[in-house]
Amino acid sequence: MAAAASKGPTDKTLRVGRAKYYPKEIWWFIVCLIAVVSLCHIGNLLLSKWRQWRQSSRKTDPERQGSTLRRGAVYVTRIPLALVNVYRVLAFRCTLQIGSSYSLCLADVFLTCTYIAIIFGWALTNTTDLEHKKFDESFYSNRAGTLAASQFPLIVALGTKNNPISLLTGISYEKMNSLHRMCSRVLFVLLWLHAGSKFATKTVTPEDWPTAWLRVGLMAVVAFCVLIIISLRPIRARAYEFFFYTHLVLVLIILLGAYFHARNFDFHQYVWPSFLIWALDRFIRVARVVYFKVVSYIGARKNPGGMDAKLDLLSPHMVRIRIPRPPAFHWSPGQLAYLIMPGISLFPIEAHPFSIASIDDPAAAEGNAKEKGESYFKELVFMVNAREGFTRRLADAAAKDDAKATVLLDGPYGVSPDLSCSDTIVLIAGGTGISYTLPLLLSVISKKTARRVVFLWAIRDRSHLGWVSAAIAKALATTPPSMSISIHIHLTSSPQEPLPNSPEAWDDDSVHNGRTRGALTNQESSESIGKEKAGSTISTLLDVDAVTVQDGRPNIGALMKEELDTATGRMTVCVCGSEGIARAVRSSLLINPLAGSNSVIRGAPSITLHVESFGYA
Repeated sequence: MAAAASKGPTDKTLRVGRAKYYPKEIWWFIVCLIAVVSLCHIGNLLLSKWRQWRQSSRKTDPERQGSTLRRGAVYVTRIPLALVNVYRVLAFRCTLQIGSSYSLCLADVFLTCTYIAIIFGWALTNTTDLEHKKFDESFYSNRAGTLAASQFPLIVALGTKNNPISLLTGISYEKMNSLHRMCSRVLFVLLWLHAGSKFATKTVTPEDWPTAWLRVGLMAVVAFCVLIIISLRPIRARAYEFFFYTHLVLVLIILLGAYFHARNFDFHQYVWPSFLIWALDRFIRVARVVYFKVVSYIGARKNPGGMDAKLDLLSPHMVRIRIPRPPAFHWSPGQLAYLIMPGISLFPIEAHPFSIASIDDPAAAEGNAKEKGESYFKELVFMVNAREGFTRRLADAAAKDDAKATVLLDGPYGVSPDLSCSDTIVLIAGGTGISYTLPLLLSVISKKTARRVVFLWAIRDRSHLGWVSAAIAKALATTPPSMSISIHIHLTSSPQEPLPNSPEAWDDDSVHNGRTRGALTNQESSESIGKEKAGSTISTLLDVDAVTVQDGRPNIGALMKEELDTATGRMTVCVCGSEGIARAVRSSLLINPLAGSNSVIRGAPSITLHVESFGYA
């Protein structure tokens, strides 16, 4: 009997076995989740290709049947499409507001809650020992550390620009970055469950303090604490450069500490892949930068100075960067690129992301961008809002006559909205959000696929029209008769308007802050714009019947209702601006697809919403 009892499971064998097996179970769950999202992405790509192929026969696409449907009648065949819109409304337009800095859509909330349930479910389940003591510390404490170690590769992958998860799921890296922060904060709590329980139950003895494995583990946890604090959005947004470099150092400390701590317990195999993932991402980025630089150098041999970027200070807080388009650099509207400017950055390898405000037109790129507005068709153009740090130094450099700078390119990144099969397209921007919506407008007009296009831009000063007026006027001149276009410009400058850096502001540029270091006054700004003959291009644009200029904030709700009442088929809304303008657009699209006059089931358009935010903090 004694021999038989000795062969039974013990608390130690149960703890060790579950600590080794549970991380694998979590990874199987994550892999299955990624596989499901990937299949949905592949299905969406195939559906998009099918729509393009059958575009000439609109009756075959239920989202483009609006022109043949009588509004008000219930169509049973549109129930699946209505259910898809129900999902879109619940997942991406219903939000949870946390203070003035955070706004989470329910899809993010669901993923966060799911990840928390997975991690802590596996960490705290089966923690009753053989003596029936529930939540035995010896069970969940070590297991929490093992589970935390197993999640480091996932967190690193979510934070890189080139990762297989984005490739498989079609989710852009900037949206993956929010998941990266979410997973990191969950992991932070899990690590404190691991470390805190050890100290609370006095499992760590005085004899353990001199050991290297304990010290490096504590070092990693302390570094993680500091990183969590400085990664909070108010701190990150106010001192991004400080966060960026501190983040690199702290992550290195965390991973090294985690590796050597886990190696003492033979779980380091979960940590070291993180270094490979990071190194692969860096290798791809460096290779891309070198390739584009070499190609640009070869292409510029007949044009000395053609490799340099031209800097234009359009206003005290707005810089335009124009870069000769590298022959091998291709992008889609709505994508962004990282710019490395050694002469302006504090460190030579410092990279900053900005939306590409021009379109990829190989035919137009053959000539020189001398005609007004041509740079948005023939060059890489970036609109940069100058605040502090790098962007302020950039504005200082642009204030010089004939300012130029050496630029290294890394990109493009991001996912371009598919507008090829949309009947109605609404583009809404505030301030420098024009960098996102302008190329979409130029591309839509160039491809001539939509029936109706609405372009709305909220700015603080009328002179800001000079930034893009020539490009818009040039595009409007080529609009086909079958396309209806409305351009709405709203001037929001008023004493009651919130400051540009406020979440409630609708635009992020200002000419009301007076003189700052290296910036121009309002009068000097007007003179600078006058050098580009912006006044004449603004007048040319305003002479177009499709363009209207109004004072005050736009009434997003009224605009969207007006378009929904007359729209047919498929409708896509793209918005880029502050949290305030994004919240207004989401609120205006909280429509029940199954009931009401503008419901999909009654012939109203199927709506897709794309939201981009200011900045990269």
